[in-house]
Amino acid sequence: MHRIAVLALDNVVAFDLATPLEVFERVRLPDGSRPYDVRVCAPQPEVSARSFTVRADHGLEALETAHTILLPGCHDVTRPVPDEVVTALRTAASRGTRIASICAGAFVLAATGLLDGRRATTHWLAADEFRAMFPAVELDPGVLYVDEGQFLTSAGAAAGLDLCLHLLRRDHGSAVAAQAARLSVMPLEREGGQAQFIVPEQPPAPRGSELEPLLLWLDDNAGHDLTLEAIAARAGMSTRTLNRRFREQTGTTPLQWLHRARIRQAQHLLETTAHPVDRIGSQVGFGSPTAFRDRFKRVVGTSPYSYRRSFRVEKN
Repeated sequence: MHRIAVLALDNVVAFDLATPLEVFERVRLPDGSRPYDVRVCAPQPEVSARSFTVRADHGLEALETAHTILLPGCHDVTRPVPDEVVTALRTAASRGTRIASICAGAFVLAATGLLDGRRATTHWLAADEFRAMFPAVELDPGVLYVDEGQFLTSAGAAAGLDLCLHLLRRDHGSAVAAQAARLSVMPLEREGGQAQFIVPEQPPAPRGSELEPLLLWLDDNAGHDLTLEAIAARAGMSTRTLNRRFREQTGTTPLQWLHRARIRQAQHLLETTAHPVDRIGSQVGFGSPTAFRDRFKRVVGTSPYSYRRSFRVEKN
């Protein structure tokens, strides 16, 4: 089981602390098993979260056996990070432990020196202070999160949720991450300069609505050469009426829905098969390799080749 330690320092931001707990503790794999053991740890038994006190069941020893360490932000970013915390984080990093920060938690991670010479992000309001305190870090405050491999950082508040879902996808693929996104009621689109990789599930039509059978049919037939006219004929509507009903019930158009269905299927194949990229594009319904690559990058934010390198699940 993958062990996650969430480190709560005094004056911790409660939202940042709760985000990884809510995401990773709820995760279930397709066989129903729980892949994560999540623990809250702190340098002392109790730490302040401003309006209440957090009692941690584990001390810094939890960092010694963690596979991933999450660093929530603190309200006072100028407060020095305790020496024992810096030492514990550096020691964990030397063992290859993955360390990720949420919001102002980047200040804690940067205090260890582990971000020196690396790209990172934090809450945009704290950007100037961060640059002044850690000039050796390449700060990019215009993105939701930065993945540097072993070390990851995220921007303010809800961007921590984006980061947690990104980690989940790295560990277990898109299907598990999509389920976690649904549980978290994530918005359909997240604006940000960095590729988010997760393609949200399609907005569901109300159960029993007139579009529900058509949406199921579209998912099943996304690999076929479907035109707007063919979809309208299947629905028994004019193209104009179909577009209007789609907008009313899903907030998107039939062809946009179809493209996203194809991209989700392509992601699954890129993660789980060794099929050539061009073959996958054709298999999910794109007429040419160029059209597939262009659409994939527009929706996912990266190329199919880069996506496969990041998220291919190797079979043992």
